[in-house]
This record gives sequence, C-alpha cells and structure tokens, in this order.
Amino acid sequence: MALTHILLLIAGYLLGSIHAGYLLPKWFYHIDIREHGTGKIGASNVMRVTSKWLAIPVTLCDIGKGMLAVWLAQLAGLGEAAQLTVGIAAVVGHNWPVFLNFKGGRGIFTSLGVVTMISPWIGLIILVIPYLLAPIRQVAFGVFLVIFLLPFLSWFFYQPFGVEDRLGVTLGFIALALIILGTRVIVSRTPLSKSTPAVELFFNRLFFDRDIRDAKAWVNQKKG
Repeated sequence: MALTHILLLIAGYLLGSIHAGYLLPKWFYHIDIREHGTGKIGASNVMRVTSKWLAIPVTLCDIGKGMLAVWLAQLAGLGEAAQLTVGIAAVVGHNWPVFLNFKGGRGIFTSLGVVTMISPWIGLIILVIPYLLAPIRQVAFGVFLVIFLLPFLSWFFYQPFGVEDRLGVTLGFIALALIILGTRVIVSRTPLSKSTPAVELFFNRLFFDRDIRDAKAWVNQKKG
C-alpha cells in the first residue's frame, strides 16, 4: 500500500503539471498566455485575454485533474487523509509544474476538485461563496475566505458534510490552505508594486490576489 501511495503521489503531481490554461491558448490563439494580462495561466486570465468559451474547458480541466487524482486514490483503497495527500500533490503540480519550469497557477479550481471528491457539500460551499461576491467584484476575497474556512468546516461540521477522518482531513485542508495562500503571498514584486509598502503588499496579495489596489491596472499590466 505504501508503494501504491507513493506512485499515486507522483502521478498526482504529474497530472497537476498538465496545464490546459497554457495549452489551449497556445493551440487556438497561438499565444503564450504568460505574456498577456496578469501573466497567470488560470481560467480568469484566459477569459480576459482570449474568450469566456475557452475559459470554460480550462476551468473544467483544472477541476477535473483534482477530482481524478483523488478518484484514483479512492480506487486504490486509500483512506481519506491519504486520498487528500494525492489531491494535494496534484495542486502542487498545478502550482509548480515540471513542464513549465515550476511556474504555474494558484491551484484554486484544482483544489475545488480535490475538496469536492472528499466532501461534495464542502466543495459546493467553496464554489458558491466566492461567486456570491462577484456582483461587488470581490471574487478573490471570497476565495481567500473559503480557503481560510476549509479546516473549520471539516472540523466542526464533519458529520453533516460526510467527513469520516476528521483529524486527517482537517490537517490536509490546513496544508491545502497554506499552499494556496502561500502562492499568493510568496512571489516576486512586479514593476507596478515597487513603491508599495511591504505590509500593504502582503494584504493586497492575501485578500485580493494582486499587488496593488487598482484592479484594472493590475489586469492590464502585461497587455499591449
């Protein structure tokens, strides 16, 4: 079982390293998405730079690879905590992909796929809450909120949400939250944020996933 777990961790990482957000714009628009918009290879930047229709399969692929990683672990008979480690490996692959020089995305949708396979109810919660804030353009803050709440949901509501391994899943969700929020905070400064104070930069990244308050300037920084 230990060997199976190790092989699934490797498979999860390699699966996560395959980026539809990079490949589809390359195939259909002949562009490197990293050189446009925010420079990210996630669905949001794909939608801004190309079209919402291309962003849909990118989103589905990102969610799907998280779900597939956990599903394979379930087929192998691993427990919930071990399943979650394989899913986390897919998120790590998404964020630091071996095929793209270890520069990937934030892992939000891949994490959604992982969480949904562990608990569909928690998956539904982390899907819905950010989009409830979409009318006031605070989806990024909504993402921060649900990621922060993940361990609390699995610890305090494990029974109604169908979590069997309360401690193992909660610890896994803590690790997942640290990975996702860490990718927001621990990155190099951009030219737009050279004069931004360190404390302000930290909270801009943590809450809003950008270096500066001006969302429009941030989104268009690499265009043209």
